[in-house]
Amino acid sequence: MLTIALEAPGRFIALPDSPDPEVPAGHALVRIHRIGICGTDLHAFRGRQPFFTYPRILGHELGVEVIVPGDPAAGLVPGDRCSVEPYLNCGRCIACRRGKPNCCTQLKVLGVHTDGGMRPLLAVPAHKLHRSSRLSYDQLALVETLGIGAHAVERAAPEAGDTVLVIGAGPIGLSVIQFAQAAGARVAVMDTSARRLEFCQRQMGVAHVIDATGADAEAQLLAHGDGEPPVIVFDATGNAASMMSAFKRPAAGGKLVFVGLVQGDLTFNDPEFHRKELTVFASRNARPETFRAIIAAIESGKIDTSPWITHRLELADVPSRFADIANDPSLLKAMVSVE
Repeated sequence: MLTIALEAPGRFIALPDSPDPEVPAGHALVRIHRIGICGTDLHAFRGRQPFFTYPRILGHELGVEVIVPGDPAAGLVPGDRCSVEPYLNCGRCIACRRGKPNCCTQLKVLGVHTDGGMRPLLAVPAHKLHRSSRLSYDQLALVETLGIGAHAVERAAPEAGDTVLVIGAGPIGLSVIQFAQAAGARVAVMDTSARRLEFCQRQMGVAHVIDATGADAEAQLLAHGDGEPPVIVFDATGNAASMMSAFKRPAAGGKLVFVGLVQGDLTFNDPEFHRKELTVFASRNARPETFRAIIAAIESGKIDTSPWITHRLELADVPSRFADIANDPSLLKAMVSVE
């Protein structure tokens, strides 16, 4: 079968005769139909992804079909359409024992720490498959991206009417926007890209967008809260300068959630932090129940996936087209088809 591997930063190779995967006990054999390209894949391509080694088969946003169900306890049957929860946790560490497998101390993510789905067939633990008879393979491949934002919103627990600021209108920021809106929050978005801000207004229905480079950015932010700072701030930039400046943005008694990841240290002004009695959250991955909730939300129409996919390509075209797509400023989500 054809497998596409990232051999080194900036260089994919095609492996046309790679063997079919072995299927260990408790695993299901699935056929890959769709692979979403996310920020992690772009960082790996550019040589900037932490905790990453080469060569690696990318692909962790997956829409798949069950071929061999594996573990009967999972209740799967051949032909089931599923989203893959790509977080391979140990089940034994303190985080796993406390119901937080998303931050397992031994966590390995498919396509990041172990080989992923840029190939037609893959063996995955059967309990990591979340099925839907109603969602398309495109939608199933989007569940993991949406899960990052959904988990961040779960962490912050906004109430209806809360003023929320989302900094960074990339794919992760957009997923935060959708779930904050679904929770009834009043959402403002801040970014440096006019194109992304216009997208948020047109496609996401965000009424208040703020150019982070504008001289009146702070005044606009206060206007969004009727003269007061936002109750909750999500930083989805993965940019150290933005993340450090985000400490000054929440209201007194407010919350700051870091969804983006940056290599290096962050610093903040401690007296100001204490004065406001801020609560700061890290948000990592998503939990199994979040995957199930997202599938239900898409099925019910509460979450709209139609704005997401901006680029399409075939698996065989990844080596030749990936760089151009990665550098396209209009990129939101590229979807790879495996047919």
